[in-house]
Formats: sequence, C-alpha cells, structure tokens
Amino acid sequence: MINRKSAREIEYMRSAGRIAAQARELAGAMVKVGTTTRSIDKAVHEFIKSQGAIPTFLGYRDYPSSICISINEEVIHGIPSSRKLANGDIVSIDIGVTMNGYIGDCAATFIAGESTEESEKLVKVTRECFYKCLRYAKVGNRVSDMSRAIQQHAEQNGYSVVRAYSGHGVGTKLHESPEVPNFVERPRRGNDPRLLPGMTLAVEPMVNVGSADIKVLDDEWTVVTIDKKSSAHYENTILITEGEPEILTVCEEAT
Repeated sequence: MINRKSAREIEYMRSAGRIAAQARELAGAMVKVGTTTRSIDKAVHEFIKSQGAIPTFLGYRDYPSSICISINEEVIHGIPSSRKLANGDIVSIDIGVTMNGYIGDCAATFIAGESTEESEKLVKVTRECFYKCLRYAKVGNRVSDMSRAIQQHAEQNGYSVVRAYSGHGVGTKLHESPEVPNFVERPRRGNDPRLLPGMTLAVEPMVNVGSADIKVLDDEWTVVTIDKKSSAHYENTILITEGEPEILTVCEEAT
C-alpha cells in the first residue's frame, strides 16, 4: 500500500529532509585527500544528533554506521572505516535522518582532490539523471515515466544504470511502496502506479561507467561493480504535489 502523507506529515518530512541535506553538505565538504571515511561518519553523526534527530541508517538491519560511504567501484552501502581518501577518489555519500518519526533520505557523489574529465562527467550525468526524472514527477504520470528518464539519460551518455537496487517510497519507514527503479522493462500490472499528491519518494539514480552487473562483498553490505569500473549515486527525497514536485532534502525551505 502506498502511504500518501498529510500536511502535518509533510512538515515533519521537510524537517528531516532539511537536516539530511545539511548533513550531506557537511560530508561533501570533508571529502579531501587524507580524510578517513570514519571521520566523515563521526562528524555527520554528531551533527545529526545536535539537531535533535537520529541517524536512520545506524542499526538498520544491523548496519554498523550512521552513513554509507562508497568509493570508486563501490556503488552503495560502503561502510566507513580507517580508509583514507586518495587523490581522484569518487566518493558517494548516502545519508538518512529521522526526525519526529519521519525520514529524509539523500545522497551525492564527490571527488577527492584532483578530478579527471571522465570522473566529472560521471558525477554530472548521475545528478542530471535525477533532474531529468524530476520533470516527470507529476500527478497522472506513472513511476515508469520517471524510471525511463533516468535510464535514457544515463545510456545516452554511454553509462549503465544499476538494476538490482532502486529508489523507493519513504516516510515513517526507510523503504515504503512504491519501488522507483532506474530502468524500464515491461512493468507488471499493478507494479507501475500513477503518481498522486502526497506521495513521498526517494529517487536515486545509481550510474556505472561499465556494466550494470554488481555483487555484494563479504561484509554483506558493500555493493560493487563486477567489472571494477566506477559508479556514482545521487538521491533526493521528493514530494508529489498538485503542481511541480518539491524536493524535501534541501538545506533551506523553499520560499
């Protein structure tokens, strides 16, 4: 069942989303050569707690950290550690914040130190995939319209999209209905809902330089590309309205 949010619930989600976006900004500013991923996790954890909120990911299905930090061929769910960022590392950071029982979920990819034209393009196209998709996040369209926009933009730029993981509804639970895939095949009947006001969705393109094929490492969390080519990730929580969609994971409320 798809949970459409009330006006009060949406306000709670704006609050959670704002903190998540601020935490993402903080994390991004810390992506520098020599910084450990654990130190970024610690700083974000402390910031979220200072706002009276809770790091959603910590303890979720026994996940051991407050945020996910995935580097180069790591797609998602990388666990922060003593690893130091190296020059040119492609660093994807995924953050969830719970405030008043409601969740804001967002991610972005940053580059440590000097970037290459190839890595800059990957990060740029991944972000663009989200905004291409956002154009279709309107009442009356279907989830597949959003998915198609992501897939087409990625593939037109020579990339592949991860198929084994997808965006999702979000609210009081981190993963709610519906799923928001980053690709379109032949949607099963009933598995491609129309967009309605009050739906809140975490839309998250995951884009690979090479093959879409992935695997999970022995830590049972970190997802990597099988061909070891780089991946990037970009995500925001959005609200479907009667008009234009609203991005909830922004640092300041829209005026």
